[in-house]
Amino acid sequence: MTQITTTFAGLKLKNPIIVSSSGLTNSAEKIKKLEAAGAGAVVLKSVFEEQITVQAGQMSGYGAPEADDYLSAYVRSNALNEHIALIKEAKKECNIPVIASINCYSTSEWTEFAKHMEEAGADALEINILSLQTEKEYKYGSFEQLHIDVLKNIKNAVKIPVIMKLGNNLTNPVALINQLYANGAAAVVLFNRFYQPDINIDTMAFTSSNVFSEANELTEKIRWTAISSASVPKIDYAISGGVHCGKGVIKSILAGASAVEVCSAIYKYGEKEIAEMTKELTEWMASKGFENIESMKGKMNANAAGSINPFERTQFMKYYSNHE
Repeated sequence: MTQITTTFAGLKLKNPIIVSSSGLTNSAEKIKKLEAAGAGAVVLKSVFEEQITVQAGQMSGYGAPEADDYLSAYVRSNALNEHIALIKEAKKECNIPVIASINCYSTSEWTEFAKHMEEAGADALEINILSLQTEKEYKYGSFEQLHIDVLKNIKNAVKIPVIMKLGNNLTNPVALINQLYANGAAAVVLFNRFYQPDINIDTMAFTSSNVFSEANELTEKIRWTAISSASVPKIDYAISGGVHCGKGVIKSILAGASAVEVCSAIYKYGEKEIAEMTKELTEWMASKGFENIESMKGKMNANAAGSINPFERTQFMKYYSNHE
C-alpha cells in the first residue's frame, strides 16, 4: 500500500502538506478544521518583530524614559502572550504538529521568545529573517551572517527543532544552507514571499500587488531545492509558494523536499484542496511504483541531472531557437 507519511525537521507528518503561517492558522478553531481536512502540520501565524517595534514606537513619546520602556515591554509581552495562548490551545485541540513562527530582522529578544514557545508546547520553531538589504555601505555577507547568529542564539536556548525559512534575495542559498546545517538547523524552507509594492497610476498612490502566490512561482523553488538537496543532503527541505495542486507537491518531493507549505491554494480553493492534493499524490505514486515518500524524494534533483544540469542553466538560447 502506498504510504504518504513523511519526516520533516524530525517531526512525523501523516502527509507532506503543511499549512503555512497566515490568517488560516491564527486560531485553534481554524487549525482544528485544517487537521480535519487532512493537513499534515501547521505553522502558526507569526509573531512579527517589525509590527511589535512599530506598535511599541507608537506608544512611546510620553517624556519619561521609564514610561516608554514600560510601554515597549508591555507591547512585546502582550504579543508573546497571545502567541503562547495560541500554541497551548492548538496543542490542546489538535494532534498534528504545531510549529511556532517568528518573523524577525535582528537578534534582539528572540531567544527569550523561543524559550517560552517551547515551554508552551510548540513542536518546532520556524524562523523567518525577511529583510531587504539596501544600505549603500552594505558589508558583503552580513545578511547571511545574521541568519547564522539568530540560529545560534535560539539553538542555545531551545531543544525543539529549528526551521529556517529563507527569502529568495540570497546570492548563494546553498552556501548559507550548508552553514545553517552546520549550526544545527533541522530544516530550511524555500522561499518566503516578500510584500510586493505597486503603484496605482490612476490615483498616484502606493498599493500592493497580488498577495497570493501563483502556480508559476514554483519553478524557482524547484530549482534551488534540487540544487541544494544535492549539495547539502542531510538537512530537510520544504517548498513554499506556488504549490497549488497535487502536481506541485509531486514536483517538490522529486526535487528533494520532504514537505510543502501551502497557503494561497487554500485561500483560493478552500480546505478541500488538501484532500485533493494528497489524493493526486497517492495515485501518482501508485502509478509509478513508489511505495513511500522517501523512495521518490530527490529522484530528480541536481544529482539526477547528469553532466548537463538544467537547474544551473541560465540561458534561453535552446528554447528560443525555434521562435526566431
